[in-house]
Amino acid sequence: MLQTRPRDVQVAEIAQDTWILRSRTWDRLKFETEYARQKGTTANSYLIQAEKSALFDPPGGSFTDIFLKELHDHQYFQKLDYLILGHVNSNRIETIKRLLEIAPQITIVCSRPAANSLKAAFSNQPLNINPVRGEEVLDLGKGHELQFAFTPTPRWVDGLCTYDPATRILYTDKFFGAHVCDDAIFDENWKQLDDDRHYYFDCLHAAQSKQVEDAIDKMARFRPKWYAVGHGPIVRYSLSRLKLEYLEWCEQQENQELSVALLYTSAYGNTATVAHAIAKGLTDAEIKVELINCELVDPSEITAAIEQCDGFVIGSPTLGGHAPTQMQTALGLVLSTASKTKIAGVFGSYGWSGEAIDLLEGRLQDAGFAFGFDTIRVKFTPSEEVLQHCEAAGAEFAQALKKMKKIRAPRQGAVEAQTDRTEQAIGRVVGSLCVVTANQGETPFGILTSWVSQATFNPPGITVALPKDRAEGVLDHPEIPFVLNILKEGRNVRRTFLKATAPGENRFAELSTDHASNGCPILLDALAYLECKIENRMDCGDHWLLYATIENGKVLEPTGVTAVQHRKTASAY
Repeated sequence: MLQTRPRDVQVAEIAQDTWILRSRTWDRLKFETEYARQKGTTANSYLIQAEKSALFDPPGGSFTDIFLKELHDHQYFQKLDYLILGHVNSNRIETIKRLLEIAPQITIVCSRPAANSLKAAFSNQPLNINPVRGEEVLDLGKGHELQFAFTPTPRWVDGLCTYDPATRILYTDKFFGAHVCDDAIFDENWKQLDDDRHYYFDCLHAAQSKQVEDAIDKMARFRPKWYAVGHGPIVRYSLSRLKLEYLEWCEQQENQELSVALLYTSAYGNTATVAHAIAKGLTDAEIKVELINCELVDPSEITAAIEQCDGFVIGSPTLGGHAPTQMQTALGLVLSTASKTKIAGVFGSYGWSGEAIDLLEGRLQDAGFAFGFDTIRVKFTPSEEVLQHCEAAGAEFAQALKKMKKIRAPRQGAVEAQTDRTEQAIGRVVGSLCVVTANQGETPFGILTSWVSQATFNPPGITVALPKDRAEGVLDHPEIPFVLNILKEGRNVRRTFLKATAPGENRFAELSTDHASNGCPILLDALAYLECKIENRMDCGDHWLLYATIENGKVLEPTGVTAVQHRKTASAY
């Protein structure tokens, strides 16, 4: 049960030149799903006071007055040089405005999308903004040379994490937190936080697990000993465990049998709030959700998501009587790509009219799509009751999806049932996730596979099975060299090789690579690699089976764990 205590700000020195300011409430604070456990919350801000000073992430409007009073009264907070923002939202703008009135000299450090949001919010006021991409270093003196990682997600498109090598603290903003409120600054009793942390992940991150994995991958270049989180206790005693749990929870989402692509844009945050509530209903029903903010992705990513999903939900605000351009583009891609067997859903928010919602609904109805829930229309800010309805709609969509799958499943006789059981059994054969790299003329070639096995001791050799349609013209005769890159668990190199690429696009452009002695690319983020040469190739139906001898090899990360591919059936990778 919640305590009846006034809101306050808890201040403590946590490391060299570093303080935490925990704005606390024992109330629920908001009606969004992530606060539903009703254990209160903390909005954590941090301050580094070295030769120059930097304040991280001031709280939202609920705490503005008490936070600024504490900041003004505290003897160490006489001058602020930098304001570092992990993300920007309308709630935080109020505190930023008041802070700039007190300290107009502040330079704001944030991501480029956050800088654009600030310029729009402060259109009549000049701001001193230093947008960062991730390669910059901000030197506060005394060893506090801050480094940055741009970590966007559909929910926080402007996400930025900051690392201080002097204290080895990684300021993670929305990652690794929990909505609880007590006096513990650190997570000494971390076992008691398990349920709250998992619930926080399910509410905020389950529907964007792909981007969460990408963010964790970007954070891997740092070596933190603490996570300075935006909510709840600082992660000090359970850092490795919590990081592993996040990766496991992401993997659980990705391994769900049925999937939904949830497409949206949001002008003022209301459409996004509705999208997240629908996503929560879907993930609670064990449906994988790919949350796609159409303002952030290329059309090719939308097309790929629609092709791969079992159903889709699309939502839009109405601006000037129209859907934003991004949503009109997304609708066109859906209509040209999606099979009519897929279940659809439509939602949106509006102020005075809802033409965009009518457009989405009408075009999908005319195209013959079945709907998984009644179209959701939200005027202005969604209430608690509306968000509960949206969650229920997500659960309703999930049931429709599962029912449709059963209806469309072919009735099988005894032989077919035996085939299914056989495929399931074969699917239990697991393999190491690897990327085969070679040269296709002057262009590097790479293909993801888990069908790899050691074949011989002397000479050392392996077998690799590759689909014919992917490997033809590259690895097609003896003596051809290639590199087998064995991937590391917890890194997202595999995503690069799962994405569709445009003709001529260099799949390796964003990867760290080197060249093996046989001239083929080495993925430096791999766990290990083997330099191989094809000795023989066998025609095996829809695959080529390559036997290759190993000429050289190296372990790149001795303490890493091999990434493994688990399958539920032998009928798919």
